[in-house]
Amino acid sequence: MSGEIEDKPQPLIEHLMELRTRLMWSIGAFFIAFVVCFFFAKHIFNYLVYPYKLAVSWANLDVEKAQLIYTAPQEFFFTQVKVAMFGGLVIAFPIIAAQIYKFVAPGLYKNERAAFLPFLIASPILFLLGAALVYFFFTPMVMWFFLSMQQAPGHDEVAISLLPKVSEYLSLIMTLVFSFGLVFQLPVITTLLARVGLLTSQWLSEKRKFAIVLAFVVAAILTPPDPMSQIGLALPTILLYEISIYAARLVERQRSQRALEEESGSSDVAKTDSV
Repeated sequence: MSGEIEDKPQPLIEHLMELRTRLMWSIGAFFIAFVVCFFFAKHIFNYLVYPYKLAVSWANLDVEKAQLIYTAPQEFFFTQVKVAMFGGLVIAFPIIAAQIYKFVAPGLYKNERAAFLPFLIASPILFLLGAALVYFFFTPMVMWFFLSMQQAPGHDEVAISLLPKVSEYLSLIMTLVFSFGLVFQLPVITTLLARVGLLTSQWLSEKRKFAIVLAFVVAAILTPPDPMSQIGLALPTILLYEISIYAARLVERQRSQRALEEESGSSDVAKTDSV
């Protein structure tokens, strides 16, 4: 390994004390973000309802009449608590990730830190991309599908209307956001594994058929039990798998180029010594 490790030998108690400090910073950041988000929980929930309002407009329904209900006295309060926890985790994530990196970085070589830092930046960006896909397209599409199943009163038909509960709607959008956010980490994970030599682009290519089946299985587990949600998660997963294969090939190409440069450098040194 090239580079040097900055971490100096320390007693176990000092490592535990440092871990406690990092945990306190992380928990403190989450608690502060939670309190702020709980204060604005209703406003945040109104922003989360935007995909539902968008679906109502797609279904050519009156947006002003769109509503969500709660059927238990404490339901909306606990929904606001969940909203605050959701927002607090999102806001505090950069600080939590930074504390994890500060705890791990001293034990890494310089080239390992240089390789790890871009992935630390790419991970939240990819998570936000997945969340944006859920917020602006996927959730409105799913809700539009459910709204299209409503039934107007007729001769021998009764009115069947969709009245979502606040807790169930929040659970739906949170599940979709975290599912898509985790799936969008696939290129980061596979690239890291390829960099350390645990995966190869050839192996990923050979396992493509199994990956496609696994993508639909994971989508069926993570998403609500409807075909729209499962297909909507499985297709981006397959696309991200193809991107992961390409990223692994880039890593292998860089590794081969680096090996050639080191080999040419060592041969030049040998020639100089012989002269």
